Amino acid sequence: MSAPAAQPRLEPFRLRGANFNLLVLRLLDARPEVIVPAIGDQFRRAPGFLRNAPIVIGLDDLAMAPHEVDFATLAAELRAIQIVPIGTTGGTAELKAAAQAAGLPPLRTAGGKEEDVPTAAPASAPAPQAPATPEPPPLAPGTARPTMVVDTAVRAGQRIWAQGADLIVTGTVNAGAEVIADGNLHVYGALRGRAIAGGADNTDARVFALHFDPELVSIAGYYAVREGLTEAPIGKPVQVRLIGESMRFDKLG
Repeated sequence: MSAPAAQPRLEPFRLRGANFNLLVLRLLDARPEVIVPAIGDQFRRAPGFLRNAPIVIGLDDLAMAPHEVDFATLAAELRAIQIVPIGTTGGTAELKAAAQAAGLPPLRTAGGKEEDVPTAAPASAPAPQAPATPEPPPLAPGTARPTMVVDTAVRAGQRIWAQGADLIVTGTVNAGAEVIADGNLHVYGALRGRAIAGGADNTDARVFALHFDPELVSIAGYYAVREGLTEAPIGKPVQVRLIGESMRFDKLG
């Protein structure tokens, strides 16, 4: 007797909301012949940085008219160097509309509302507006930020992300590894890989390392690669913080 046929699943897929740690490429000049070679230069300084990474294109600092920006060519040339633009943030309504026409929709931040983009819908039949998601409440006084603790070394090719939390690594972060914290990042061994703090635009976040020798260090989207750390005390205990839009490297102790 043949076995009964397997019953098909009633649900072929499910949708769920999720938060992701994404880098924002803030455009100061949108010409592909300017921006793409500059990013390629960063690839040579920090191998693996941004490669195959999804990024959001920031338009707030772009002082160009929509007709002056070739979003389609920019997106195609970024993909050609293995960067994946998935959308935009900020900018004027006209810039957002031009980007969306090239397949780069405006994105909203977690807890934020959808950005307004002009549409061709008739004025007599406007699309209904979804209620904005309320902002998460601030931490109550005396409430500590959650912390993720990693008690082992972080190997090359490994990525660890402390979502909404500080991150403490008690061992070494090896070259080719990546550690990310939405809050502060503490490395109590050698920091030789990529270190990213303030992943949720937290400009008050800091990076602490007992042996500072990273491939790349970043706070709230501002970053420096190894060759650019000429003023940092390499191999020493270091605290990294932002002063305005510049990184400051202070010896610990």
